Amino acid sequence: MEQAKKMDSMKVNSNGVMFGLPVLIKDNIDVSGLLTTAGSLALSDNIAKKDARIVANLRRNGALILGKTNMTEFANYTGDNMPGGYSSRGGQVKNAYDRAKNPSGSSSGSAVAMSAGFCSAAIGTDASFSIVGCVTENGVTGLKPAHGSLSSDGINPIAITLDSAGPITRDLSDSLLVYSCMRDEALQPIEPIVPEKMKLAINIFNRDQVSEIQLARYDTELNELNELKADHVQITEVTHVHTEYQCDIMRFEFRHDLEKYLSKSRASLKTLKEIVSYYESNPDQMMKYGDYYLRGALECDSGDLDNIVYIKAMTERKRLRKEVIKSISKYDACLMTGPTNVMHFIGLPSLALRLCMAGDGTPRGIILYGADERRLLAAALTIERYCAPITMPKL
Repeated sequence: MEQAKKMDSMKVNSNGVMFGLPVLIKDNIDVSGLLTTAGSLALSDNIAKKDARIVANLRRNGALILGKTNMTEFANYTGDNMPGGYSSRGGQVKNAYDRAKNPSGSSSGSAVAMSAGFCSAAIGTDASFSIVGCVTENGVTGLKPAHGSLSSDGINPIAITLDSAGPITRDLSDSLLVYSCMRDEALQPIEPIVPEKMKLAINIFNRDQVSEIQLARYDTELNELNELKADHVQITEVTHVHTEYQCDIMRFEFRHDLEKYLSKSRASLKTLKEIVSYYESNPDQMMKYGDYYLRGALECDSGDLDNIVYIKAMTERKRLRKEVIKSISKYDACLMTGPTNVMHFIGLPSLALRLCMAGDGTPRGIILYGADERRLLAAALTIERYCAPITMPKL
């Protein structure tokens, strides 16, 4: 309220497109004067010196930073059986639609806060479905921009090669507005694509792992598009596989990138070795779900990114990126049906739209990715028009 009154009295950024809109920030992103803990009590003394660049850009566009959101501890890179939305600092995030339902992760607090209507927009980060997978369980919209589109300055990541911040909002138009305000330069306007000009690919990899009910929901959405414009929407099946090389990049970059972030921070613990020691010296508080990933990252690497396994993974990323982009370069968007991490591994833009309500009263979503960010966003704006309404949760 003090921030809002100050903004009103001074008319600071009153022409900003987000003037006065309250925004919540995931707790691995620096906000000046607030703690950045990544959900871990190990970083409970880390008061940010300054705003992360994306936060500074939001303020420049008039946003009011309401506070920080809970998250899966260290962006779900702590213990191998840690539930989505749990952290030693914040406890368990609860799904707003069903308290017993997994809120997903790791941007759980941001997605649930947006779902519950606590803010105009929330900011998350995503290395592998931490935004786009998370929002599908919470009835909201999320965007993971193309890798490198947003600054990573002031963000505590899993892996700089995979991570990106992104907006979580009610619908895609709002996401584009917030994304534009997070950027160093504003996003040029994007208009929905004309349906009869749309070209869609469908990734059928692992679709046998998806329920028939969810596949039927995808078919309903595609039929809506085709019925509108007869057979003009071009739809082609492709196969983009899941890759385990992504785990190698996380394992080797985590220590390097964490320690780079901590070296500039006010946190008293500056190394992964110190953090692992803190966990294992305080088992009652810190080891409820173990430290499998933290210790694994500590034991496998020196932190210098010179390991042959890491170099092989980065070489595969380059090869696969070229292959996948070539296969979908003529399509505006690709629909993910079965689980695959390929878009995250190679840094393609991805997003999740609100698809419909399920029979149990909880929402379902649809995930899209593409070779070209602007074409993907234009197609998604059109696809969103034919998604079924989503009801707000009863709090």
